[in-house]
Amino acid sequence: MSIRDWPDDERPREKLLQRGAAALSDAELLAIFLRVGVPGRSAVDLARDMLKQHGSLRTLLELDQAAFCATPGLGPAKFVQLQAVLELAQRHLEETLHRTDVIQSVADTRRYLMARMRHHQSEVFSCLFLDNKHRVILYEELFFGTIDSSAVHPRQVVKRALHHNAAAIIVAHNHPSGVAEPSRADESITLRLKEALALIDVRLIDHIVIGDGQTVSLAERGVI
Repeated sequence: MSIRDWPDDERPREKLLQRGAAALSDAELLAIFLRVGVPGRSAVDLARDMLKQHGSLRTLLELDQAAFCATPGLGPAKFVQLQAVLELAQRHLEETLHRTDVIQSVADTRRYLMARMRHHQSEVFSCLFLDNKHRVILYEELFFGTIDSSAVHPRQVVKRALHHNAAAIIVAHNHPSGVAEPSRADESITLRLKEALALIDVRLIDHIVIGDGQTVSLAERGVI
């Protein structure tokens, strides 16, 4: 049966208009993006097949072009469209942080950092440089590879803070394993950075560890 033959309150588009996007399942949201199915399979059926094949929505959205286009019914045009949608979502989060005090929007800050960092296959250490009202000046990735005490150089972080005339900083790094639990090395780096930044009157607000769908704040753990 075609989606057009479904009751109005079961069609993904009509359901979204009546109840909002949050009321839709992953398959229904994906079906709206796909717009059409393939012979014998509706857009919702195709979306369910794709989610089952790849295991999760996140895995599907992070496929490279070759893997994405290997799915029946998809091609380069859909891949380009998807990348544009993902980038729009990321820029929306970034603009939200630029307008607001990140201390008052902790959830938005964590969502933004997760969106920027969780797809990296190796560890990346980044900084959110903030002004004196705790609004974002710039997001910058500074160190790459295994993040430990020898890889992160406080002098470089201080140098970039001065360059951006930052009043405060939130640092973050990802754990490609997906487990966000901070290590002793993470705690050691945090304390070294706090001491180095204090010398130039820049406050280290937090060090956030990014995992697979989860984050841990070292400030909430009492390290800072």
